[in-house]
Amino acid sequence: MPDFKAQILKHLPAWQWLQDYSAGKFKSDALAALIVIAMLVPQGMAYAMLAGLPPIMGLYASMIPMIMYALIGGSTTLSIGPVAIISMMTFATLNPLFEAGSPAYIEAAMLLALLVGIISLLLGLLRFGFLIQLISHPVIKSFIIASALLIALGQLKFLVDIPLNGNSIPEFIQSLVQYMPNADMTSLIFGIASILFLIYLPKILNSQAVQGRIGSTNFIVKSVPLILVVISIALTVYFGLKDLGIKTVGEIPSGFPPVRIPHWNLDLVLTLLPGAAMIAMISFVESLSIAQATALQQRSHLNSNQELAALGLANISAGLTSTFPVTGSLSRTVVNADAGAKTPMAGVLSSLLIILVTLYFTGFFKDLPLVILAATIIVSIWKLADFKPFLDTWRYSKADGIAMWITFFGVIFIDISTGLMIGIVSTFILMLWRISRPHIAVIGLVEGTQHFRNVQRRHVLTSPEIMSMRIDENLTFLNANALKGFLINQVSQHPQLRHVVINCSSVSSIDFSALEMLEDINSELDKLDIRLHFSEIKGPVMDRLQHSKLLRQLSGKIYLTHYQAMQDLSRNTAEYLI
Repeated sequence: MPDFKAQILKHLPAWQWLQDYSAGKFKSDALAALIVIAMLVPQGMAYAMLAGLPPIMGLYASMIPMIMYALIGGSTTLSIGPVAIISMMTFATLNPLFEAGSPAYIEAAMLLALLVGIISLLLGLLRFGFLIQLISHPVIKSFIIASALLIALGQLKFLVDIPLNGNSIPEFIQSLVQYMPNADMTSLIFGIASILFLIYLPKILNSQAVQGRIGSTNFIVKSVPLILVVISIALTVYFGLKDLGIKTVGEIPSGFPPVRIPHWNLDLVLTLLPGAAMIAMISFVESLSIAQATALQQRSHLNSNQELAALGLANISAGLTSTFPVTGSLSRTVVNADAGAKTPMAGVLSSLLIILVTLYFTGFFKDLPLVILAATIIVSIWKLADFKPFLDTWRYSKADGIAMWITFFGVIFIDISTGLMIGIVSTFILMLWRISRPHIAVIGLVEGTQHFRNVQRRHVLTSPEIMSMRIDENLTFLNANALKGFLINQVSQHPQLRHVVINCSSVSSIDFSALEMLEDINSELDKLDIRLHFSEIKGPVMDRLQHSKLLRQLSGKIYLTHYQAMQDLSRNTAEYLI
């Protein structure tokens, strides 16, 4: 039995860091947990509200999921819990189906978390972590920027206390025009003051003048959202702001989150499944990106399949403990790492502190104005709405730039899930278009070297009887005709041509359609008394060509290097290159 237990513990990721856990690490983790909790309490409640759920569910989302990740996940500092993007996607998935905040809506949110967890866990167990590579970074970046814009706009309803609705810019504008005459100016003033407080107090605390007097203000800066919560509650109670129209959170139930399976039926599961798949995908992308960034700094190893499984178990636990989908939080992870967290125990301690809050201190938050939570969301999310990446991407790659703009407009004018799908599809279409139009260059020898370069870019040595060409793409059915057309044009323009040499240094694979095209080219060139040669074929490509008719019937030769090909062929031509 002891050996059996040892085998189980050996395969538990948490056992790797628990074996050499020390009092020094505990002190570092405890300090990091205290700093993170100052952000987590207001953020958790705010993001639950963003998802259309009671604020207490944001605290529930910060408990068991983080503990589950700490046991299975590979990142030492990743903070799992509610985040703005996933909360927005949860709202976008559920809002068309149920009234926000209703019992049916809450049950559906729990079921959604369960589905997200099951999808992620299955993908991890089946080793489908490579799917992360199918979504381009520009599309994800564009999706996050567009979602940040929608999230910020969505919080206007709390700033001006009007029932704004919609999952897209046109719907927001229509709703704003309809309800704006009923806007509450008291809420607006209080909201603007809160936003200014959250923006400028950290800047004042970080100024050299303040730090010169009181030393490091790092902890206070991280606690600014919690400080605002405490001040706003005090103002609300002391000045009776509720009588002036300021809406508050209200009674929050205390105690451990109810553990149960959410109500479900097959029709509801099938309805939620597309949204759950999208949330699982974005959740994994965001979480893994954050974990990779911190892992690089700490030189630790990450396994994408393990992260998928850990994220899946975290979301399953979220669905079973009365909350909504979760993922890694960038802001809290950065704070966790900067605060000196050494192991995932920092996240476990944060979760335990949240449990204490929900057991004994929920009554403290009943007079918290909703506008404060809205201000917290706006300030934390607005920094993501940066349009500089659009310009940088467009300058570097027009195709990626187009995909970014398509995703952005799809998200803000349709809805976030549809916009993301349009962006992903557009990426594949543009990728197929690029592959079908490969870069093909006629190359010549750079004098005094053994290197070959594009004749249109450099002054190089060439021969009218030898044409050297390089294709900078794998050969597939998508670009086979493009290569054949290029060859036809070159042969028609060079009547003295006797040899065609294809440099395959950039070719990592040749599919069957491209192979048949090369066989046709070899046959047609042979009829014109032109020999076809290849150089610098990669090992895996050569392994497959060995069994093909192309090599058996090839009119020319296979050369190890392009320089050797030119040495050999130029000796047999009227003009010598070497």
